[in-house]
Amino acid sequence: MTKENLENINLPRHIGIIMDGNGRWAKQRGLKRSEGHKAGAQVFRNICNYAEDIGIECLTFYAFSTENWKRPAEEINAIMNLFRDYLMEAQEKEEENEEKGMRIRYIGERSGLPEDIVGMIEQLESLSAEKHKITVNLAVNYGGRDEIIHAVKKIAKRVEAGELKPEDITQEDIDGNLFTAGLPDPDLIIRPSGEYRLSNFLIWQSAYSEFWFSNILWPDFTPDDLDKAIIDYSKRNRRFGGV
Repeated sequence: MTKENLENINLPRHIGIIMDGNGRWAKQRGLKRSEGHKAGAQVFRNICNYAEDIGIECLTFYAFSTENWKRPAEEINAIMNLFRDYLMEAQEKEEENEEKGMRIRYIGERSGLPEDIVGMIEQLESLSAEKHKITVNLAVNYGGRDEIIHAVKKIAKRVEAGELKPEDITQEDIDGNLFTAGLPDPDLIIRPSGEYRLSNFLIWQSAYSEFWFSNILWPDFTPDDLDKAIIDYSKRNRRFGGV
């Protein structure tokens, strides 16, 4: 499908994607799990570019959760190296990204990540800060519950300082202290691989999200699959609690 074919489609402003199934994809082919993550990283790049082409405002990719540290060290190192590769590539393609208007943001806890990765994240965020065509959030070392705790602690400091009364705390105060502050909540969350759960992904922000699940493993996910999810989303009646 092309951008022209989607002209009369109600596009979601913000799509969250849980990139799942890399390990199983590799196992099916007799490969190391790291090869699955490598294939999945290329799909991530393809979907970013396609979403920008069709006019999606924001994408959030769940790449590495706070729980993923439990995985074997070899697999974790492979994922971190892929993250390094992407960050270096994005910096090298700064001129191309300038034309695309792609803003890169990191969401997650920076403590615990390798120092060189944190440095590259900060540099890339700074370089792309003024771009507004599409925002790409990379959720690495991210957990939805930890994000809420992080926001609550920031609000608690304001209360402690006498800047805010507990009874005056609003939903907007929570929103404004999340990693996604300033962005619309996800309209659509996509999870491939045959799993039917959020796995601690954007649990505050997804209160009224639409969900699209499929049995496709992430390395096999294509722009056509994204089209199917968007078309399905466009047919849903989003009432937000109303009639």
